[in-house]
Amino acid sequence: MCGIIGYNGVSSAVPFLIDGLKRLEYRGYDSAGIAVISNRNIRQEKKKGRIAVLSSALKKRDDMCGTIGIGHTRWATHGSPTDENAHPHKSGKFTLVHNGIIENHKELKEKYLKLCDFKSETDTETAVHLINRHYSGNCIEAIAQTVKLLEGSFAMAILCEDEPETIFCVRKASPLLIGTGEEASIASDISAISSKADTLYRMADGEIAAVKKDCIEFYDFNLNKIDKERSEFSVGYAHTEKGEFDHYMLKEIYEQPEAVKRTVDSYLQNDTLNMPIKTDKPERIYIVACGSAYHAGLAGKLFFEQLLSIPVSVEIASEFRYCSPLANKKTPVIIISQSGETADSLAALREAKKKGAPTIGIVNVPESSIATESDSVIYTKAGTEIAVATTKAYSAQLSALYMLAIFFAEKWQTAEKKQLSDLTEGLRKLHICIKNALGCEEQIKEIAARFADTEHAYFIGRGSGYAVAAEASLKLKEISYIHSEAYAAGEMKHGTISLIEPGTKVIAICAPNGLNAKMQSNIDEVKARGAEIFAVTCTHETKADTCIITAEAPHPMMSISTQIIPLQLLSYHVARLRGCDIDKPRNLAKSVTVE
Repeated sequence: MCGIIGYNGVSSAVPFLIDGLKRLEYRGYDSAGIAVISNRNIRQEKKKGRIAVLSSALKKRDDMCGTIGIGHTRWATHGSPTDENAHPHKSGKFTLVHNGIIENHKELKEKYLKLCDFKSETDTETAVHLINRHYSGNCIEAIAQTVKLLEGSFAMAILCEDEPETIFCVRKASPLLIGTGEEASIASDISAISSKADTLYRMADGEIAAVKKDCIEFYDFNLNKIDKERSEFSVGYAHTEKGEFDHYMLKEIYEQPEAVKRTVDSYLQNDTLNMPIKTDKPERIYIVACGSAYHAGLAGKLFFEQLLSIPVSVEIASEFRYCSPLANKKTPVIIISQSGETADSLAALREAKKKGAPTIGIVNVPESSIATESDSVIYTKAGTEIAVATTKAYSAQLSALYMLAIFFAEKWQTAEKKQLSDLTEGLRKLHICIKNALGCEEQIKEIAARFADTEHAYFIGRGSGYAVAAEASLKLKEISYIHSEAYAAGEMKHGTISLIEPGTKVIAICAPNGLNAKMQSNIDEVKARGAEIFAVTCTHETKADTCIITAEAPHPMMSISTQIIPLQLLSYHVARLRGCDIDKPRNLAKSVTVE
């Protein structure tokens, strides 16, 4: 959830570290800090708040002029967001930054560190004190002795004043990359690796690295040397600009047609879907994900079951491995993650593999952990997504699930050829329909003004309409901070309708799924209690107070992809009117790398 950056080169480290931290901003954070080695002394600066606050503080420093350093953006887990709790943390000659959670930090503190002077409330400070306690002149031995005591997940970058030419790196269950070339850089995300790198190393669990300007040595936790596999890295990361848009989120909403087109074009050639997946027809399919990816999974379930006639279970990743999943070699597990580093999803993937289940990753980031550990992988081609609230990555995930279901249906012959032909043609046209759906923005701006002072909203739908409602509700709450809930429309009368009072905002998704008559009855039920009803529909056949007419999908089964568009725009414009930090909403992180 937080970000690590490191630099070992010939130029001043500070500008590179600050630029790298900015590239990691989208992951979410509440404080930031850097440390550099200058004249064999480690000097650091760290501040609560945005990187701009840190940058302002650094302008007053003239002693941070080294060419080797580390940096960090923190998302608070242990201890509130404060200057003291921000990383880096220091003990003796060591300074480190850390992603992840040290689960046994209290026990370690009680057993080994009773006499240490702790400056923060963090679990991280335990690790740096332990390294310093174990140090007797050999840095890497002290690090190895320490990491063997730690339980949980961690990626660390460590500086030592006695070895001023080296950054030490450690990984266990939290991503860390190393780029080499004209200079060496480390990062928790490929977007922050130096553009001068021509070689990339992905650290694996249980590895320690000693990173110098011109060479790297890898060890396991027992200090056995490792001959590490490397990959070419030839394209530098071009930092995405907002261009004419005021926020990344709005820009990314408008990038959805192209993101979907790129994703579809990657696998659909000459009317044939070519997907790198080999699996026999299963007894059951699991889809496992978190947040918006989970909502994409709800849509995937409907699509899969209609085409494949196989039961599909959609599971929240953080619950999957604790509920004794019945996965086996006959039950493929599909893991969906934008970043490919989502901790809960990665843990679910590993649990599925333990049970012998074939695993399929749907991810947006090549070289990510889920991509490399899955048996098969489908890449969504959304490009870099900066806003914390996903839009284009979600739409690309939907298109990937559509393709996967059609591919399986063709392979296992579970659907009529005419239906599959129509769906394949729909895939080709999907990006055009999404582009058409964006034409409602002016109407949405007017509707948003009626939501600006709202504190409660409800989204209802049936079938695919409920899948839209779930994602739309999340979008509204995460960036506008309005309390919002999604319900299967028929479930409202089983309790939730008691919350409806005059003026309550209810958004009804009227999907083209044959359930419109029942949806109109549900609209009548909430309207009778005084709710103000907004209907998202392709027609005017509704009893709602206001109709949001959206473009038709190329096939009714793909209506989720077009009906979500006006609701993404609604969330954006409501949040804007409420003065919210749209791209970086409070308490949220883009890539959730802790459980």
